Parts: sequence; C-alpha cells; structure tokens
Amino acid sequence: MIPVTKPFLPDSKEYETYLEGIWQRNWLTNNGPLVNELEIQLKEYLYIRHLLFVTNGTIAIQLAIKALGLKGQIITTPFSYVATTSSIVWEGCEPVFVDIDPKTLNIDVSQIEQAITPDTSAILATHVFGNTCDIDAIDALAKKHNLKVIYDAAHCFGTTYKGKSAFQYGDVSTTSFHSTKLFHSIEGGAVFTPSADILKRLAYMRNFGHDGPDKFNGVGINAKNSEFHAAMGLCNLKHIESILKSRKEQSLIYNDLLQDLEIQHMEIQKGCGFNYAYYPVIFHDEAMALKCKKALEAFEIFPRRYFYPSLSSLDYVKPYATPVSDDVSKRILCLPLYHTLSQEEQKMIARILLRAQKY
Repeated sequence: MIPVTKPFLPDSKEYETYLEGIWQRNWLTNNGPLVNELEIQLKEYLYIRHLLFVTNGTIAIQLAIKALGLKGQIITTPFSYVATTSSIVWEGCEPVFVDIDPKTLNIDVSQIEQAITPDTSAILATHVFGNTCDIDAIDALAKKHNLKVIYDAAHCFGTTYKGKSAFQYGDVSTTSFHSTKLFHSIEGGAVFTPSADILKRLAYMRNFGHDGPDKFNGVGINAKNSEFHAAMGLCNLKHIESILKSRKEQSLIYNDLLQDLEIQHMEIQKGCGFNYAYYPVIFHDEAMALKCKKALEAFEIFPRRYFYPSLSSLDYVKPYATPVSDDVSKRILCLPLYHTLSQEEQKMIARILLRAQKY
C-alpha cells in the first residue's frame, strides 16, 4: 500500500534514549525539561524569538483568537483544512469567506477589502500547502483597517518568506506538528508571535491561566504537551534537513514524470521559499480527478482530495459565493509524498495517471 503520506520515524534507539531520561525524572508533562529543550531548539533552528509548544494545531488557532481578544467577524479562506473555520466558530466568531487566487490557491487579497465591515476584527489566512500568502499585501490591509492577522501556517515548517521563517509574520502564526506533517511530534503544534506581551498571555492560557500554584491570570485551558511528544520532536528535528531535501527531490521527480499529464500546478508566491510539503495536482475537471483517484486506488495507492470540500459549504456557516474554491476543491488531488517513497513507486504512480488520462 502507498498512502498519501507516512510519518517520518527516527531510529527507535534515538527515541528510547529520551524515554530513559523521562523514566528517571518521572516528569511526564506540565512544561517538563524536554518541552523546554524543544522550544529552545526550534527557536534556534527557525530564528524565531517567541514560540510555545502546544497540544495541536487546532488548539493553536483557538489560543490565537482568544489571546488577541477577537470578536465579531474574521475574514478567512474557504480553501483550508476544516480546523481553520471550526476554530473561528468554536471561539464564538463569524467566518467571512473570501475566495482564493486560482494560481497560488491562497486567499485572494484583491477581494479582502470589500469584505471588511465594522464588525471585522481580523484576517485569518492559510499558507496553503506551505505556499505563503501575499503577506505584505495582507499586512498593509490590516494596518489600514486596524485589523489583527493570524496565519494558519500548519504546512509551513521550513517555508520562508523574504528570507525569514513564515512563522515570523502576523500578530500570531500557528502551526501543526501532527504526524502527517513534514516535521512532527506525533501530536502537537505551536504558536508564534513577535509580541512579548501576546506571548505572555498565550503562556498563561496554555496552562489553565496558572500564575503559580494557587493564583490565576485570566481564563485558560489545557493546551500543554507532554515530554513524550517533545522527545519525538527533538528526534525528528535532527533529521529535518534530510526530510526537506527528500521532499524537494521527490517533487522534482514528479515534475519530470508528469510532464504529459494535463494538470495545473500551484504557483509559488513571489518571495516564498517553498518547503515541498505536499504535491498537489489540479485536473481539468472533477471527472478526471475522480477517474485518476480510482485508478490509483485499484493498485492500493491512496491520494487525497485535499482540500475537499470547500469550507464555505459547511452546514454551520453562512453561505458565501466562492466559485474558485468550490471549483478547485473538486479537481485537486495530493499525490503520495513522504521520506521513504521510492523512485520506482513514483514511476508507477505516474504510469497509472498517464494511462488513466489516455484511456
């Protein structure tokens, strides 16, 4: 079987070394030494001043909304994972969908301003598949209208914008370290902010609002992560350069193999240093996308309709006209891409797709 992705796993002995220390200390969670070490190493690797390791990428978005005190309407994209929208609704805000750019697949910045109302408090934009948004244009709009900016950067480990980590932008950026991601801690995520004050608020919120053992500073939740998850993150961080290199090489191989396939590729945003986290292909119509998906599945190869459906179609949000997102979501497939995927497997995938297109 060839799944759309497989988690990278280090040698088990690397992980066991960390487990021995956890057993000796008997410190399993509650901001333990491995959590602190992972945060330090991530800051050094990413050249980031402020970050917190949290439970997952969804909690990270919810913390960001709460820490920024957002109310009312939040402008967002319909082309993202459901957590982007559900977090807005979960925090009692209203998602206002702006359609996407058909080339980059990110939120169409030219349509944002007309969606701003007196009730708008923020823009929550997703860097789709690790392809950064037009960050400069979004930030300019936010400053003009006094709005906060959150970037859902779940796919962006290793992505840069104008030479800096994608995580450095926005009032808060969030990411996921779920096992399906390029860098993972089994389950996990992080919040990033350039503001020391916002970081302090996020730190209280991450741990129930605790300000000492019997004092609380505002409302909080349990968004902490464990020593076991931090240990996996520390292991995988040692291999991240190899992982990034492998994804790029595999993507370039696909580019060569699929030259004769009638597909559209995502256009990389100017200024973006792409991390090759995914390999999305957009077919000319939904029928062909489904035909190719079925052809691959017949050989136990499992691409993913990612993202599908368009989030503007969810039954718990107000309807918005997002024709580009609706269309792209029906025609897109992400092909298998992971560290141990072989060239032979990629060639087989390409042969099946080309044959499905021809016949």
